[in-house]
Amino acid sequence: MVPDKRSQTHKEALEQFVLLWGEMASAWGINKTMAQIHALLYAEADPLDTDAIMEQLDISRGNANMNLRNLLQWQLIHKVHFKGSRKDYYTAEKEVWNMVATIIRERQQREVAPILENLNECLQLFEDKEQLSGEEAAFRERIESFTEFLEMFERFTEALLPYINKRNLKFLKHLVKLAEMKHSMTGTDSSSSATESREGSQ
Repeated sequence: MVPDKRSQTHKEALEQFVLLWGEMASAWGINKTMAQIHALLYAEADPLDTDAIMEQLDISRGNANMNLRNLLQWQLIHKVHFKGSRKDYYTAEKEVWNMVATIIRERQQREVAPILENLNECLQLFEDKEQLSGEEAAFRERIESFTEFLEMFERFTEALLPYINKRNLKFLKHLVKLAEMKHSMTGTDSSSSATESREGSQ
């Protein structure tokens, strides 16, 4: 076993980063162990084999293998082979922009797409009925509004994701600046709105 030559500061920072990534797992839509394996591989400069991952995270081989497969499916990690070694080694996508874009895409496919499909099935129930009551028509309209929003969200995501990379940072900053300017020109400060509302009621 190669001695660990990292400083105590490096070790503490690595441990804290892996724990933080694990706590953020629910936000990414993945389980805690999967997030910690990803964090470890992202933080390590060199690829790690399964044994090293098991040792550093104190997890079973079955747990490690299952979550490594999931990370490979998400395309957040890659297998690496070294000449003369029969072991599989793994490394994470190091470009944070690509990583975040991948997570957004996966979450959309795994969460938004099924919801949209189920909503369309709900709408089909109304389509199969010859005549709707006023309450049924209003409910259908609410579902249609939700469906339209999710469809637009999917289109927006698919259109924007190819531009989520460091090369387009200037363009993305400009896009955000335009959105902020639009908000400042059309939005109303919440505190002033509340004041105006109180004054109007007096």
